[in-house]
Amino acid sequence: MVLRPPVTPQRVEMSRCQLPAPRSPPGCAQGSGSGTAPSQAHALAPCPAVEPQTAAAQRGGGAAPWPRGDGGARKARGSRQRGCRATPAPATGSSAASLPSPAPRWVPQGGARPSSSTPSAASPTCAAGGSCASAGTTACSVWVAASLPAGQRSAPRSTTSRAHGWAFGTGRDGAVRPCPCCSLPAARRLLSQDSPSGQRRAVLARCPLQGHEVLEVWDGGGRSHGVDLTALGKHGRVYTEGPFACLAWSRLETRLLYVAERSQPRPPKPSLWLVPGAAGPAEEEEEQGEQFVYREDWGEALSTCSVPVLCVLDIEGSSVSVLEGVPEHVSPGQALWSPDDTGVVFVGWWHEPFRLGLSACSNRRSGIFHLEVASRRCELLSAQPRAACSPRLSPDGRRLLYLEGAVGGPHRQCLQLRMLTWQTRQTVTVLDVVQEPTGAFTGIYATELPPRCWAADSRRALLGTPQRSRTDLLLVDTEAATVTNLTAGSPEGCWELLTIQWDLLVATCSAPHRPPRLVVAELPPLGQELSLHWVTVEDAPTVPGITWKTLMVRPPCGTQPFEALLLSPPGPKAPHPLVVCPHGGPHAVFDARWRPSMAALCRLGFAVLLVNYRGSLGFGQASIESLLSRVGEQDVADTQLAVEQALHSEPLDPRRLALLAGSHGAFIALHLLAREPKRYQACALRNPVSNLPALLGTSDIPDWRYVSLGLPYSFERVPGAEDVATMLQRSPIAQAHRVRTPVLLCVGARDRRVSPTQSLELYRVLRARGVPARLLWYPEGGHALAGTETEADVFGNCARWFLQHLRQPRHSP
Repeated sequence: MVLRPPVTPQRVEMSRCQLPAPRSPPGCAQGSGSGTAPSQAHALAPCPAVEPQTAAAQRGGGAAPWPRGDGGARKARGSRQRGCRATPAPATGSSAASLPSPAPRWVPQGGARPSSSTPSAASPTCAAGGSCASAGTTACSVWVAASLPAGQRSAPRSTTSRAHGWAFGTGRDGAVRPCPCCSLPAARRLLSQDSPSGQRRAVLARCPLQGHEVLEVWDGGGRSHGVDLTALGKHGRVYTEGPFACLAWSRLETRLLYVAERSQPRPPKPSLWLVPGAAGPAEEEEEQGEQFVYREDWGEALSTCSVPVLCVLDIEGSSVSVLEGVPEHVSPGQALWSPDDTGVVFVGWWHEPFRLGLSACSNRRSGIFHLEVASRRCELLSAQPRAACSPRLSPDGRRLLYLEGAVGGPHRQCLQLRMLTWQTRQTVTVLDVVQEPTGAFTGIYATELPPRCWAADSRRALLGTPQRSRTDLLLVDTEAATVTNLTAGSPEGCWELLTIQWDLLVATCSAPHRPPRLVVAELPPLGQELSLHWVTVEDAPTVPGITWKTLMVRPPCGTQPFEALLLSPPGPKAPHPLVVCPHGGPHAVFDARWRPSMAALCRLGFAVLLVNYRGSLGFGQASIESLLSRVGEQDVADTQLAVEQALHSEPLDPRRLALLAGSHGAFIALHLLAREPKRYQACALRNPVSNLPALLGTSDIPDWRYVSLGLPYSFERVPGAEDVATMLQRSPIAQAHRVRTPVLLCVGARDRRVSPTQSLELYRVLRARGVPARLLWYPEGGHALAGTETEADVFGNCARWFLQHLRQPRHSP
């Protein structure tokens, strides 16, 4: 097959130009420039900041490309910006070319065709991308590509390649054209979802100038529909990430389902009635009284989520409606259409009497609901009181798979895999909780199922979950209730399923010394799954010199062993200094995945020990529950035991030890500093837990303060003197007078889980006692201290701290 050369992208300057409107659906009115309120049928004229037109489309005769992928986004960001004014869309705008028949199948850059709602970070200052209302807006210059002749368009069964940062598809005739993901900058895409047929794609974008959220539908002829959700005012911000977010097509591809914040009353406009002492209308007084009412949110990483509502966009009518009938005591999310498109299946989280933090907490009471749209009748499908989430409907529409666990107790735990037969409403347990693993399967610990997890036979399903210190891909036969580990024994320690469609699996795999690589495989027939063969689509070389191994550590009490991952640096300069890292949570796990910061520490000459103490995920429910009432004791002893075993069996320098941890891992590290004041020469902590009773009124998960110490929790419970004394006794701050090791504190000012006052108090205590201490304050940082700039600064400071204090070994007892 001969490939024709790709079309050279051309830059088109837009200056005070008349912008062509998108193809209008039947009965869809175009936006006007008169400044009047938008109607229900609110179609938008395209803004060049969001919809680059091909040269032919600018003349009204060619087809616009589909939403652009990352390569196009890079070109758009690299172009010189020049403002222009968008004029109102005419009543009958120029139409884009009709959808080619048949429409080409496509794969985005990287080889994976996304089939689920894929949130991507949005930067409000990005100069390219977004969507604008139809009048009075400003646009920028964009990159466009000349459209291909109709005879050169790709036929079905297209493949992809890359050229100059763009993704191109090649058809059976050898023609090359931009892939359909090549028009909307990735920085502006908040959510995206392709339709069941693969012929259309829904994209939620944000205008970089006005901040409006616009929901668009694209097909082979370009953007066919666009609705300014913000201008309609039916709801608040759309949820684009977190446990509530979703974007789902109906099976007939006529409607889109998503979750947004409920519309709140707007503050009153300044008027005569605001003059002190002046009387005003009763309704205005009522609005003013509601302006500062406290509204709860869902805690850390979900501070903008308060009252979610289910919303439906009718594509042909360009109208948005908020579904009614959802029970008042639950907050809906993770929604999808029922098999016949007449109802909606969703997860409802109980929020009475008040909301508890939801991030990284699979123990919150929730259920699977079915809402009939027309009758507003809502039924509970799952058992109660339980914590259910992640519903996934089989391709034939007959089975609903979901995860279920206990309410309360550990914030993360081993879950059941449950299945509901849609017609009979009968529910069975496919995989149960594993208390103490006796075989290869250790249980399910994933927070959610893959958006597409079903095989084409509607019998088998795939998921990724921690299995001890690995994350493996498991295949589940839902009828036989059997599990097959598809990746056991592979050199990569972490596998993640991106999607499965037509029994084609797309996944990534990585290891501590190897960045993720993209792989694909065809799922073999039932009973032959072990013959599955992975093919690398995009490779990543290993980091030279770094080696890793899994250490098995056996506690002296004879209970189940735990594990630790040891990363060793290159070069002959042994013995190496050791950085010890107990993970946070505490119910989390260090799996054998690629972690750039840990690999960088190895390249600097440090060995790194990642400790999965008892209570970590992946080792059975009994191991998780063993930590309850023993925090500050069992986890601390396990970490020190792993350190001693590593020092005994590996070429490590016992005089140069450091601690690096965050959250509960930092809690463990502080206890180690107090118990072994001369053992560790440096310590770097992120948002550490140091004072347990002080978190009762400042954390979004006050229940964990009780549960971790084996105390019962209820919403109405008020801590007594004995509770506070028990918590303070287990707090590192009570032993801070014994700390001698230099401590670096990295603190997120917006942390809702562990209040930044914890670090401030600890910092002052250390300084007052003459201990070398340094505090870094990140004004926009949350609990995870996420973000490229923040993460880079945290790592750089931690690395310099270790190099400074471990350069010369200190005397060890």
